[in-house]
Amino acid sequence: MEAWIHWMLHPGAGAPKATVWIRLMAGWVFFWEGMIKFVFVNQGVGRFTKLGMPMPETLAPAIAVLEIVGGLALIVGFLTRPFALLFIGEMIVAILSTKISLYLGTSPLALPPVPPQTGFWAVMHEWRSDIAQLACSLFLLLEGPGPWSLDAALLSSAEQSPPRVTRLPRNEEEVSSGRRHAATP
Repeated sequence: MEAWIHWMLHPGAGAPKATVWIRLMAGWVFFWEGMIKFVFVNQGVGRFTKLGMPMPETLAPAIAVLEIVGGLALIVGFLTRPFALLFIGEMIVAILSTKISLYLGTSPLALPPVPPQTGFWAVMHEWRSDIAQLACSLFLLLEGPGPWSLDAALLSSAEQSPPRVTRLPRNEEEVSSGRRHAATP
């Protein structure tokens, strides 16, 4: 578990510099989708109510805040992997709660204005932004934020700081020689 937490919070430098474009695109979309949930009730509480989500008056604003804060975090590359994981979960729920009923023709939401309105082709058309956000989030989870990110800058800064002292010196000799044992990662 400790290794997993370390992996989530300490991204490597393996992702290419161009990862910034994935972060900007995904973060921008999540940010504005969150804003829309507050500005237009039919996209927030109203939509969650129609879909039968539990506690829509609480859940819709909570998801909106997640999208706004998480979107901004992706844009700057801060806590990228944890937010990517949350967004993967959100997109899976969004796809399952809206696209299955669209496929079956039983969606409580308004149907697309022009054909295809239900069935396979309607789902293929309507889920394009959902699947793109899911794919971007999955990429960011697996690859990390890239070198042009706040995560990478913070990690670089932490690596350049002096080692932590893990114990006090045992005797006068260690005190006079200035030896301290540094923490090992």
